[in-house]
Amino acid sequence: MADRPEKVNAPAAKDFNYGGQAVIEGVMMRGPEVMATAVRRPDGSIICQVDPAVPLSRKYHFLGWPVVRGAVSLYDSVSLGLKALVFSTNMAAEGEGEKVTAGEMSLTMLLGLAIAIGLFIVAPTVLIGYTRRFLADRSILLNLVEGFIRLAIFLAYLAVITRIEDIQRVFAYHGAEHKVILAYEASPDHTVTVEAARPLPTLHPRCGTSFLLFVVVVSIVLFSFFGWPGVWERIAIRLALLPVVAGLSYEIIRASGRSKSPLLATATAPGLWLQRLTTREPDDAQLEVAMAALHGARTGIGFETPAVNTASTRP
Repeated sequence: MADRPEKVNAPAAKDFNYGGQAVIEGVMMRGPEVMATAVRRPDGSIICQVDPAVPLSRKYHFLGWPVVRGAVSLYDSVSLGLKALVFSTNMAAEGEGEKVTAGEMSLTMLLGLAIAIGLFIVAPTVLIGYTRRFLADRSILLNLVEGFIRLAIFLAYLAVITRIEDIQRVFAYHGAEHKVILAYEASPDHTVTVEAARPLPTLHPRCGTSFLLFVVVVSIVLFSFFGWPGVWERIAIRLALLPVVAGLSYEIIRASGRSKSPLLATATAPGLWLQRLTTREPDDAQLEVAMAALHGARTGIGFETPAVNTASTRP
């Protein structure tokens, strides 16, 4: 397969936390130097593409500093996720005659980003203005209520999209990703099988869903330090502080994934509960795809499997 590295000098498994995301009919897993995107084709075969994915923090040391690395990691995740989505969309729809380009997917994501900013940044800070007469000028309270409005919009958004059939299938691959990573982390020799992954939960403390919840909580605290200026100033401050919010949220997620502290376990519990909305129980065929992605991320080698009976792998 094109652009596939011949080998990967990966650090010991105990030193690297594998992770990824669900894509269209597949899973992307990120390793220390590559990312692997495995997709179930319409004919039932699995194709796994491996691409270089060296973090920016490895190229520039200062980008690996605490808090800074969180914002950098978010940028890396979005850029790599875009590439994985383009590949998975085209592979999952193979044979239909049309292909999605990186430019088209970028425009779609930019539109999605604009909608997200409107929903989760602009709308809450505008809506809270209608309650100011009841809350006077107590900036901490105003920021708290604004945070709850943001959280309510986020939960409502998740509740709506979970009713979409295609999204439910993506969420099943999300669950498969978590199960396979948990099986990998629990195995002494890091051997993963469908049988080992199947009974495990679909929830994982390092999940991006938990990250988004921490973004809401951290933003409430951080924005409180800037008082309650005019609406346009508030929007500008919130947009400018997004990298800081992302960085702090990343540090909390990172610590929760490594610590056994009861305090951190309590703090991350709501994020795990929220994952019940963004994951579904996968079938064995979806677990196989997630395992293929993990194998590609660990070895740096892409591959294809033979076609199989599609009735057992696709709805």
